Amino acid sequence: MNKPADLPAAAGAAAPAPVPIHGLHHFAYRCRDAEETRHFYEDILGLPLWHIIQSDHVPSTGEYCPYTHIFFRMTDGSCVAFFDLGDDVACAPSPNTPAWVNHLALRVDSVAELEQIKARLQHHGVEVIGVTDHHIFQSIYFFDPNGIRLELSAQLASQMQMLQESRSAHARLAEWNRRKAQWRAQRAAGGGPAALKPQQNDRPDVAGPPVGASADR
Repeated sequence: MNKPADLPAAAGAAAPAPVPIHGLHHFAYRCRDAEETRHFYEDILGLPLWHIIQSDHVPSTGEYCPYTHIFFRMTDGSCVAFFDLGDDVACAPSPNTPAWVNHLALRVDSVAELEQIKARLQHHGVEVIGVTDHHIFQSIYFFDPNGIRLELSAQLASQMQMLQESRSAHARLAEWNRRKAQWRAQRAAGGGPAALKPQQNDRPDVAGPPVGASADR
């Protein structure tokens, strides 16, 4: 793996050991309007507005960009956060990525709670997909006012099952990497399929949408 260009390795020096990463501190995204976002996350989803930061300049880069930064707290202490840049402009979706790919998944305690929050969201006019069965967990899906796809999930698999499945993760990824290298070579030579399919289908029970139907949900 290539090292980042701004982190050259010292000649002959061993890399420092990694440090424990304990969990999410916050996830940050742009919002069009701070109050619209507060209403959705606090009044509908029930995440309390926890902190606010306002400034004219960005601390990490020094650039001038006035903002209001709002944080909504989850029960484990982590936060979902947003930047209102004061221009009433929404964040544009990625033009080359289906709308279902990029999403933020958050955990609830049970499938019963999924059903409860689904009913609450629908009461407030939010379109919800699911409950969807992923075998190891079940989920519902919906979009927030900023176009972020949100997933709420209830875990079904035990820690032991997840540990057992984790033992094959590296081998499966290595096989994918091997096949992807072959696919790239085929594409470079002018052949091969447009997209590489995985070597294993973990969800053969899922049927595709009708031809011509949108798959962006």
